[in-house]
Amino acid sequence: MGIDGVYDGWGQIVTIAIMAVALGMDAFSLGVGIGMKGIRLLHVLQLSLLIAFFHVLMPLLGLFTGSYVGHLLGQVTTYAAGGLLVLLGGHMVLNSFRSDKDGNRPVDHRTFWGMLLVSLSVSVDSFSVGVSLGMFVNSIIVTVLAFGACGGLMSITGLLLGRRVSRGLGGYGEALGGGILLAFGLLFIF
Repeated sequence: MGIDGVYDGWGQIVTIAIMAVALGMDAFSLGVGIGMKGIRLLHVLQLSLLIAFFHVLMPLLGLFTGSYVGHLLGQVTTYAAGGLLVLLGGHMVLNSFRSDKDGNRPVDHRTFWGMLLVSLSVSVDSFSVGVSLGMFVNSIIVTVLAFGACGGLMSITGLLLGRRVSRGLGGYGEALGGGILLAFGLLFIF
């Protein structure tokens, strides 16, 4: 493996790390909103573990789907992956400015089903990103573990921070994450 192979490998790792953080922003912003309503430390741990689990499971399913699609379609998949990331990032940015995301959720985050629904809702976008990454990523284990670790850590951070700071930070975190995904999607296309 030459010097170009080393740079390509590091470039892929950096890309995965940045995308993991961008996807974790959704969990962070939700955590801030829930934390503002008040949450026990036991629920912080339980919810964060569920979010980490789904941030591993959903991109893993997406990676396998994307790998299969990548073998079928060839070079077209790079443009498809970029398009998916642009759509997902744009959706996250737009949702961050919607007025109905002010933390008033009808789901009780203290119950098992509420935690399951909340963690699944912030992890479903990881499936789309997993599909995109499955078309070009080499290390599936590193990718899904990075997504899970970032999702779990950022949800813990958001939940704990939400107990202490104002509501305004939550939407900006999701907007930042969406902007990062949007930028990566445009890089894939162009």
